Amino acid sequence: MDSERIMLSRVHLSGTEQKYIDEAFADDWVVPLGPHVDQFEHRLEKYLDAPAVVALSAGTAAIHLGLVLLGVGRGDEVICQSMTFAASCNPIVYQGASPVFVDSERDTMNMSPEMLERAIVERHRITGKYPKAIVPVDLYGMPARLDEIIEIASTFGIPVLEDAAEALGSEYEGRRCGTFGAFGALSFNGNKIITTSGGGALVCHDAETAGRVKFYATQARENRPYYYHETIGYNYRLSNISAAIGCGQMDVLDNRVNRRRGIRELYAALLADCPQVRVQDNPDNRFNSNFWLTTISFDEGVSQSVEDLRQYLAADNIESRRLWRPMHMQPVFAYAPFYGEGSSEELFENGLCLPSGSSLTDNDIARVADRIKQFFKS
Repeated sequence: MDSERIMLSRVHLSGTEQKYIDEAFADDWVVPLGPHVDQFEHRLEKYLDAPAVVALSAGTAAIHLGLVLLGVGRGDEVICQSMTFAASCNPIVYQGASPVFVDSERDTMNMSPEMLERAIVERHRITGKYPKAIVPVDLYGMPARLDEIIEIASTFGIPVLEDAAEALGSEYEGRRCGTFGAFGALSFNGNKIITTSGGGALVCHDAETAGRVKFYATQARENRPYYYHETIGYNYRLSNISAAIGCGQMDVLDNRVNRRRGIRELYAALLADCPQVRVQDNPDNRFNSNFWLTTISFDEGVSQSVEDLRQYLAADNIESRRLWRPMHMQPVFAYAPFYGEGSSEELFENGLCLPSGSSLTDNDIARVADRIKQFFKS
């Protein structure tokens, strides 16, 4: 295997990160919080057209604090999209609550509004109360049907916490993902559109709520001249050095989003003569995914499996990844209720994430597409 490795989604630096880091070192802001945290938050607010953004240590921390602020606790149920990464639902358990999983629709791969409504009605019939919150996910950057989901949630008086960890730069009906619902969670993990070498953020709808998030994220210390605590807090704030990296990444955010979209377009063109696979696209003009990862699915009747293709690409030093295995199929959540008709299982069995990092060249994408076509020919 002599070919140069093509990775799924590697860090892509802007070249200005060091400038911001040097500023932090020059001013001794090598500490938790600091002016670069403030700058990073303000730039995110402007980009998202959001009233307030709180920078945190991880996207998981953002989801957790969103649930805390929504009052989720022991004995509650929270509806969550089943086809997602475990970080979407683990914080539900942190709070002593129980997840209720909902199936995906096929075109967006996100929460099915039909299954959502069915789950809400059924859980109320069984438990006598409505779920405490709903967590839809904008999977791989594709927006969920957020208008339908929020309308259903509003009908039953249930708040929505949008997991937009993979969707920075995506839009639904012209509005940035992460700004729908009561809260929105973002991630800046090393493989995301932009990175802070880790980190995340919680999007809030007013400064007062953001202040409460910051309070919980800094160990819930009361405003006294000594350490005094009336409630449990968390060490969840982003460091100033990490935020300095984020400032450098914000310099090129539009460029990174455009490149990911361009990579999807290139895959679609190169695989147009490969009838065995379908490259995911925006379902209609309401959706404008950032295509953080370009995904393909096998057409019905294809005898090969996506795992065969994954291994075939790996043999040529190309990293790809199976779609998320649904949470209701995970042993740790075997006890949790699930409402669906099998769509997420089918997507998992027939879908694959292709290398999509913004640093990849057109030649890299062409090599991946060529290997996919050779796989079916062989």
